[in-house]
Amino acid sequence: MALWQKPTQDAVILHSDRGCQFTSCESQRFLTGHNLVCSMSAVGSCADNAAVEGFFGLLKRERVYRRQYQNRAEARTDIFDYIERFHNLRMKRKMQVRQAMT
Repeated sequence: MALWQKPTQDAVILHSDRGCQFTSCESQRFLTGHNLVCSMSAVGSCADNAAVEGFFGLLKRERVYRRQYQNRAEARTDIFDYIERFHNLRMKRKMQVRQAMT
C-alpha cells in the first residue's frame, strides 16, 4: 500500500522487526528496487513493537470489539475502512498539530 499511496517518488521508510521475512535477501532487494528504506531497531529492542501494539489496542477497542463479523472478508473490509478512513486521518491531523506547534 505504501507504494501505490505515496504521491511522489520519494523514498518511504518501512520499519519492521528483525524477522526472517524482513531480513531475507529477497525482501531487501524488493525494498531497494521500490525506493523503500529498511529500518530496524537493535535486536531485543522493546521499542520495535510499542507503536504497533498501541495501534492494535486502539483498533480492538474502537472497532473490533464493537462489531460482530459474519466472516473474514467482512472483518477485513471493515478493518481496512477503519484504518483508511479514520485512523490514518487522525494520525495525519496529529502530525499537522505537532508541526504547527514547532
